[in-house]
Amino acid sequence: MLYGIIIAFTSFAAYAVSDACIKFLDGTLPAYEVACIGAFFGLFAIPFIKTSNDDWMDMFRTTNRKLWLLRAVSATVGVVGSVTAFTFLSMAEAFALIFLMPAFVTILSAVFLKEKSGWKRWTAVLIGFVGVLVVLRPGFRELSIGHFGALFAGLGGAIGIVIMRRMGSNEKRVSLYNASMIGPILICGLLMIPGFQAPTALQWLYLAGYGLLAALGGVLLIIAAQHAPASVVALPQYSQMIWAILFGYFIFNDHVDTPMLIGIVLIVISGLFTFLREQQRGIDKPPTMVTTMAEPSIMDDTQENHIS
Repeated sequence: MLYGIIIAFTSFAAYAVSDACIKFLDGTLPAYEVACIGAFFGLFAIPFIKTSNDDWMDMFRTTNRKLWLLRAVSATVGVVGSVTAFTFLSMAEAFALIFLMPAFVTILSAVFLKEKSGWKRWTAVLIGFVGVLVVLRPGFRELSIGHFGALFAGLGGAIGIVIMRRMGSNEKRVSLYNASMIGPILICGLLMIPGFQAPTALQWLYLAGYGLLAALGGVLLIIAAQHAPASVVALPQYSQMIWAILFGYFIFNDHVDTPMLIGIVLIVISGLFTFLREQQRGIDKPPTMVTTMAEPSIMDDTQENHIS
C-alpha cells in the first residue's frame, strides 16, 4: 500500500506543476487556446489508460450519448474555468475555490440523483461555503474573473462526477476520459480561432508541460489505485495546496494572508469530511481530485476492478 500512497502523492505533484505551467504563461495566450492545446497533449495518456480489452473505437462508444456529450461540455467548462483561475489568482486561492467541488457534488447528487444526505454532510457543505466567503471577502476586496473561473472549474468537475455516477460502471474509462479531452479540443478549438495567437517556443514548452504533466498525473493515479484503497489514494489530493503555497511563495511572489488561510482550512475540512462520509456510506465514486485536465473521473472502472 505504501507504494500506492507514494505514487498518489507523485500524481498530485504532477498535477500541481501542470497548473503552475498556466501561471508561467501569465495570461499571454487566450484561455480557450491554452485549454485546447493542453487537452490535445492530454490525448497522449490514452494508450496508457486503454486496457487490453478496449479497442480504439471504444474511445467514442458510450451507453448514453447525451450524458457523454454533457460530460464533454462540463469538462470544457471546468478546464476553461481552471485555466482562467490559475491565470488571474494565486495558486493557493485558485485551489481553495476549486476544492469546493465536493460540496457541489453533494448538491447536484441530491437534486439530480435523488441521493439522500444527512445533516452532517449538509453541515460540511455549509462550512465549505463559509470558507469561500472568508476567502473572497465580498465587499472588502475586488473580485476578478479568476474567482468566477475557479468556481466554474469546481462546478464543471462536480457535474462530471455526477454524470459518471449516473452512467454507472458499464461505461469504459477510456470513453469517459476521451469525452473530457474531446470537449475542450473541439469547443475551445472553435472559440480560439478568431483570436488565435501563434505560441512562441517558450509558450509551447509551458503548454506541453501543462497538458503532458496532467496526463502523467492521471496515469499515475490509476497506477496508485491498483496498489492502495480509494480512501487512501484520494486524500493526497490536498497536498496540491502545499505545492500551491510553496510555488506561490518561492516562485510567483504570492502570499497567503490570515483570512485566506482560515478560508482554505474551512474548505479543506469540508471536502475531507464529505469524502470520508461518502466512503463510510459506500457511495461509488472516483476520488474527487482537482485537476485542470483529466478532472475527477478517469478512474471509474478501476473502482469495479480493484478499488478506485
